Amino acid sequence: MTERPESGIRNGRYCADLGDRTEIVVFLTGMRINHPLRIRKWWPVFRAMGGMLRELSARPDSGLLKLYVWPGRTVLVLQYWESFAKLDGFARSVQQAHLPAWRAFNTAVADSGDVGIWHETYAVPADRLEAIHNNMPPFGLLAATTAVPATGSRRTAKNRMGITDDDSPDVPAY
Repeated sequence: MTERPESGIRNGRYCADLGDRTEIVVFLTGMRINHPLRIRKWWPVFRAMGGMLRELSARPDSGLLKLYVWPGRTVLVLQYWESFAKLDGFARSVQQAHLPAWRAFNTAVADSGDVGIWHETYAVPADRLEAIHNNMPPFGLLAATTAVPATGSRRTAKNRMGITDDDSPDVPAY
């Protein structure tokens, strides 16, 4: 398994090593511009979201492991966190950007329908998740944790999750 430095692509199969973590929190969040011409309603939400993401990225102690943003009429932000406690601590902190932005949204936009915000939170025990990447640059869970070769006991999804059910059929080896 090799890495092509010009592209960041790691040839071969890699999986995530979570080390001593007991959980990973996957946090999906974003906004949707429901009325594009009502810029005064959605632009502050858009700016606030960017400010929060910059703040988190600048603070290695925040608990945020990795984030990705996909822009568009519906903005999608994928985040990986060390724990729910760290995510919730950020959301409720009076010293950080989220709480004032949350309050501003509820005051300025509330139920107008001009712009929507959403999130989904998945707190996943470390022994109940797995990931495999084949010929990929570091991405997702593997970029949020440590990527290791998917060999030996890490070759199959069942093994990576610690499932020992021998009733399922074998899969072809790579």
